[in-house]
Amino acid sequence: MIYRQMDLNKIKTDYNEKINKAENSAELELIRIELLGRNGLINKLFTEIKTAPNPKEYGQQLNSLKNELENIIKEKSNNTINVDSKIENCKLKIVNSFGLPKVGHLHPITITERQLNEVFRKLGFSIYNSPEIVTNEYNFLRLNVPQNHPAMDMQDTIYIKQPQCLLRTQTSTIESYLLQQQSKNLPIRAAFPGCVYRNEKVNRSNHFVFHQYQAVVVDKGVTMKDLIGTMDLMFKTLYGPSVVVRYRCKYYPEVEPGVGPDMQCFNCKGKGCVLCKYAGWIEMGGSGMIHPKVLQMAGIDPKIYSGFAFGMGLDRWTMAENYITDIRTLMGGNLAYKPNEL
Repeated sequence: MIYRQMDLNKIKTDYNEKINKAENSAELELIRIELLGRNGLINKLFTEIKTAPNPKEYGQQLNSLKNELENIIKEKSNNTINVDSKIENCKLKIVNSFGLPKVGHLHPITITERQLNEVFRKLGFSIYNSPEIVTNEYNFLRLNVPQNHPAMDMQDTIYIKQPQCLLRTQTSTIESYLLQQQSKNLPIRAAFPGCVYRNEKVNRSNHFVFHQYQAVVVDKGVTMKDLIGTMDLMFKTLYGPSVVVRYRCKYYPEVEPGVGPDMQCFNCKGKGCVLCKYAGWIEMGGSGMIHPKVLQMAGIDPKIYSGFAFGMGLDRWTMAENYITDIRTLMGGNLAYKPNEL
């Protein structure tokens, strides 16, 4: 192929435009290889000098074109490197200005729940879960709460449209299912955390949705001493050996006798404040020896087997552990805090 003067001028014009349009060093390098590389266009033109009408003159023109294009590419390369450097510096400044993204964390209630799970696993308990929508039978009747019993009113139950169905008011509901399912596979050592729902007025101490932690033991020869010992171990594991806990006789339909554990208020150290309603103590849940009727309804002979059960408010446990004075802090959407900085 014979290249004339107009061919070289066109090559210069076309590649000059390409070089100017290159946006970064990578694009410019591709153009350089295409034009000046070992197998590039300029080298191919040099191999065809002999076919030109005036080889000497054509060779001079080709050398001149090569030098011009090399200078254009070099100048463009210097400008591109400066731009790339500015962009890189800008990226570094952005990182330095805003810092690294913060790592997320578990919800404080989840942390407390897992701590309790670990305690009870070491004691040989199995951890269970269950549906939050249950029937009236398992939420009340199988827990020795008959129809029209005053305790049903005290619960302020949230019913749904489906007949005899409701949002569970206590994790004791799981106990009802479990006792029936495991009645032929005793002994039972089980714990089950979960959400419960009641038609409560929302304030610093109460919420319509909260969390409980339930545990149940059924075996031969289980006594109140086993219940108190288990709860003492649980309190001391979470809050340390100096925690102050008292146990009061209380009424719960599903247990007999019933016991209510109270922990000295962490906010006022027993002096009385808004959080503990000036009592100096915070009610942590309910417990007791499983009522013989509850065992009978599950198909377990109360003359052979006995057991205990307790249900604790996970929210209050978490508040005490993290010095939170308002339950709404846990149930709100603003959780941009670290659990140990509350």
